[in-house]
Amino acid sequence: MSELADIDERWMRHALALAERAEREDDEIPVGAVLVSADGAVLGEGWNRNIGSHDPSAHAEIVALREGGRRLANHRLIGTTLYVTLEPCAMCAMAMVHARVARVVFGASDPKTGAAGSVFDLLVDPRHNHRVEVRGGVLGEEAGARLTAYFRRKRGKPTGEA
Repeated sequence: MSELADIDERWMRHALALAERAEREDDEIPVGAVLVSADGAVLGEGWNRNIGSHDPSAHAEIVALREGGRRLANHRLIGTTLYVTLEPCAMCAMAMVHARVARVVFGASDPKTGAAGSVFDLLVDPRHNHRVEVRGGVLGEEAGARLTAYFRRKRGKPTGEA
């Protein structure tokens, strides 16, 4: 594995730990995100908080981006990488474009609302004035299994059923 792949996996493990906190602490959908500077410093982190905070925009990515912007005292997050356990939706993808995030690395694909290649491909659309490099599938099976288990528990289905 390359050095960058090792780094991506390490930060994705951090994002998975945040996703676990979303479920354990807030009973939210287990999605976690961590924003990392070009030199490897954590600028922001978060997990889904939209249900508990009654805020439809409080996805893990947005929470992490907001914290990063406050920490840098800037709405531009140039040179950063955002690690998130689930493929970003259109709202989160466009926030990354507007913030000038350099890269997004995600775990599980989202075949219903994914905007980083699954349903939409907003992050690399040439019509935008900024494109975000995308790497998907990093620890994707683990991230997907966590989400599947969460929804099965919510729907009251045994873990072995689909």
